[in-house]
Amino acid sequence: MLLEPTIDALAVPADGVGAGVWVDATFGRGGHSRALLARLGPDARLVVFDKDPQAIAAARALADQDGRVTVVHEGFGELADELSRLGVDRIDGLMMDLGISSPQIDDAERGFSFMRDGPLDMRMDTTRGETAAQWLARASIDDMREVIARYGEERFAFQIAKAIAASREKRPITTTGELADVVAGAVRTREKGQHPATRTFQAIRIHLNQELEELPRALAAALDLLVPGGRLAVISFHSLEDRIVKQFIAAASRPGAETARLPLRESERPQPVLASVGRVLPSEAEIQANPRARSAVLRVAERTHVALPAEGGRAFLKMPEAPAGRRRQPARTRTPRAQSFACA
Repeated sequence: MLLEPTIDALAVPADGVGAGVWVDATFGRGGHSRALLARLGPDARLVVFDKDPQAIAAARALADQDGRVTVVHEGFGELADELSRLGVDRIDGLMMDLGISSPQIDDAERGFSFMRDGPLDMRMDTTRGETAAQWLARASIDDMREVIARYGEERFAFQIAKAIAASREKRPITTTGELADVVAGAVRTREKGQHPATRTFQAIRIHLNQELEELPRALAAALDLLVPGGRLAVISFHSLEDRIVKQFIAAASRPGAETARLPLRESERPQPVLASVGRVLPSEAEIQANPRARSAVLRVAERTHVALPAEGGRAFLKMPEAPAGRRRQPARTRTPRAQSFACA
């Protein structure tokens, strides 16, 4: 989604001659990476990240064909550590396409969608961590309510949590269809055209995969690593993600807002370390071709020449508190369009 606008936003110098180090923090099936590689020169390097083993298999197949590609089987929350491990301390651009991909949604075995009945999994990385079924089997009503309310912005969160607890007393909830039915029975009203379980599925997926905890870390790491003139391009699909991205860019591009009323000389005020380039929404043609693009928002920012504060990129974000009941995932064992931007 928003493929050409995203690649354009990265401002690669010229077709086929771009150099430097670039990052695709959410490889997926590689559409954005392939489009970027087409504009990069032979000396460029592209580091791609993903949690999903199927995405990593596709990435490694691409790396076998293109020596410019380096593959990292980790989420973008590990961006700083993984790039450091690779000896990368500066990057020329980074793109992120947040949320779940169409292949993940369409595969019933992954458990992300209630449209096709399948195992209640919902893990981006199926090699570790607990499944949605396992979490629902152990979570308290308060834990479930908090997750569903916070990450799903669901006003019937308490009713849904109670219904899940009551249902699992009779038998475990192990499939997407079973969970969708339980939620539908607890939700009294819903927006036209939206399934009653939409918000609950979103919330559980975000919770299990720590998506909103990883995003701020990735944004801060990107800012720490971008060279002056380097670009950050982030596609988000729901308000929680977009709010984090928007607020981070705003804080880094307007660091003097808190001191605006103080009697300071202009030279004494904090200077912006990012310049907001703007945002892009999908065209009507793209929405018609792929209705899932309707909620997509691309936000773009450019690193300035101003030095970062001592805290680095973390100075411009507020880490969200994780809901109760989180279990940390174990560490992985390693083996030897053309479009103008309208300001937001």
